[in-house]
Amino acid sequence: MTDAAPSSGGRYDPVTAVAGPGFSTHVLSMKQSDIFRDNAENCLQLAERSEGKPAYRRYLRMADAWTALAKEQDWLDGEVPPVKVGIRSQSA
Repeated sequence: MTDAAPSSGGRYDPVTAVAGPGFSTHVLSMKQSDIFRDNAENCLQLAERSEGKPAYRRYLRMADAWTALAKEQDWLDGEVPPVKVGIRSQSA
């Protein structure tokens, strides 16, 4: 088995290499931040179905992490302005 999966033209296609040729193409048209939000939603659903507190908390932490990644990706894509940080002056 090789690491490279050729696409049209015999070039390496990382999506086909990882997901396989039957991969749903609608995911390719999604924004990266939307994919992250879908992952967060999946984690929340898993948390609801989990058995025991440790698994429940783990899935909630994973959902929080995916949500944070989605917000950061929106910022990186220029869809969210950077947060303005105010500097307090020291009074004597």
